[in-house]
Amino acid sequence: MNDVITPPRRTSELVVDRMRDLIRSGEWAVGERIPPEPALVALFGVGRNTIREAVRALEHAGMLVPRRGDGTYVRSRNLLAAAIESCVPGSAHHDLLGARRAIEVEAAAAAAQSASAEEVAGLRVRLRAAERAFATGDVAGYTQEDIAFHAMLVEISGNRLLLELYDGIVEVMQRLHESVVEATVATGDHPSGHVGVVDAIEAGDAAAARAAVHSYLDAALRGLA
Repeated sequence: MNDVITPPRRTSELVVDRMRDLIRSGEWAVGERIPPEPALVALFGVGRNTIREAVRALEHAGMLVPRRGDGTYVRSRNLLAAAIESCVPGSAHHDLLGARRAIEVEAAAAAAQSASAEEVAGLRVRLRAAERAFATGDVAGYTQEDIAFHAMLVEISGNRLLLELYDGIVEVMQRLHESVVEATVATGDHPSGHVGVVDAIEAGDAAAARAAVHSYLDAALRGLA
């Protein structure tokens, strides 16, 4: 029998968890200022020192960033995004796309083996929304819908770790993603493979799903050339 007693968690750790949930849910959105210290004290029912400790922890983790004289802002919604930014140079676009390929290829294959009819229908809804934005030249709208489509694809795989990794990579890549979309919208060259990967998932064809992911990510690499 294990007689080791696990000590109770510190109050500041519980506050960190609550703050992280608010950031991950989007209630505290990236780029927005979090409530001031007195409001946080009232919100969580703890002392100022506890709030300061929790905020410092999230600053060190890269999720929050202080701005002198202007409060504290949300920098990232994903703990991994800050780590990725710190170890991958801003110019290493191909490295980021390579990591995205590794995750999305396996996620698509897994989705082909387990996706329900409702999940496939959800992918098609996202894809149609992206196509409408693309057709009108709405770069911001297309970027948003395209990212949502790919995130849904990874989520359908059922692998929560893949989704967490993917979320961090996509957050770092978002500005790059917009530049790729701008190039494809301007040329009218829609990245191929998006319809193909949904068809493959619906057919339960893991090999075809992998091939479709390679196809549209090859198109993204051409957009960076």
